[in-house]
Amino acid sequence: MSNLNIKVEAQRATLTLTRPELRNAFNDEVIAELTQAFTELGAREDVRAIVLAAEGAAFCAGADLNWMRRMADYDRAQNLADAARLAEMLRTIYHCPKPIVARVQGDVYAGGMGLVACCDIALSADSAHYCLSETRLGLVPATISPYVMRAMGPRAAQRYCLSAERFDAAEALRIGFVHEVVPADQLDTRVDAVVKALLNASPTAVRACKRLLQDVAQREIDAALIAQTVEAIADIRASTEGREGVQSFLQKRQPAWLA
Repeated sequence: MSNLNIKVEAQRATLTLTRPELRNAFNDEVIAELTQAFTELGAREDVRAIVLAAEGAAFCAGADLNWMRRMADYDRAQNLADAARLAEMLRTIYHCPKPIVARVQGDVYAGGMGLVACCDIALSADSAHYCLSETRLGLVPATISPYVMRAMGPRAAQRYCLSAERFDAAEALRIGFVHEVVPADQLDTRVDAVVKALLNASPTAVRACKRLLQDVAQREIDAALIAQTVEAIADIRASTEGREGVQSFLQKRQPAWLA
C-alpha cells in the first residue's frame, strides 16, 4: 500500500499515513487503502490493538486538493458514489472489532477529524490544532458528523461545525474530542502505555465492551436496552475468558491471556 505503512509486532498493529508532503490528506485511493487495511487488521488473530499514526507535521488535513479539483466536476450520481466510499471507510474504522488508538502528532482538519473521532482513544501532542473547516469552503461535515458528534458532544459540535474555527489541543481535551494531551516528545510513551493497558485486558472482553458501548450510546434507557445489557454481562460471564478472568482474580494469579 503506497500511502500507508503497516507494522505488526507483539499483538500491536501500527498503521501510519505516509503522505507528509500532502499533509496526509486523503483521496479515493487512500480511502480504499484505509478501508482494506482496517478490514484486514480487524480480522487478524495476531492483532489485539491498532495505532493510527501519521508522518510529518500534520496528522490529516482532510481531502487532497487534487481530489477536490476532480470532485468539482462530478455530477450528483458521482458525488453520491464518492461520498459512499468515504462513509464506508469511516464505518469500517469505527466498527473495527479491535481497539484503535489515534496518535495525533500534528494538525487535524476536516475529514481528518472524522478519522480521529472514529478511533476509540485519542492521544494528542500539545502542538496539534483541530478544525472542522467545511463551512468555510461552502460544504458541510456530513459523512463525519455522526462520529464527530459522538466524540465531542452536540453542543461543542454545533459551535465548531458551524464556525469552522481552529482550536488547539487544550480545547480538544476540554470538549472531550481527545482523551489526553502531552508534550510531543512524550506522545509515544503515552501511546505505548495505553496500548499495554489494552493488551493486558481480556481480548474477548475488550471486543465485547467496544461493541456494547457503541450499542448503548445515545440510546434511551428503556426495557429493551436494559435487557440487552443483562444479556451482555451474562454472556461474557459465561465465556471462557470471562470465567478465567474471575478465577485468576480470585486465585491471585495472571489470567491465561497474559501467560
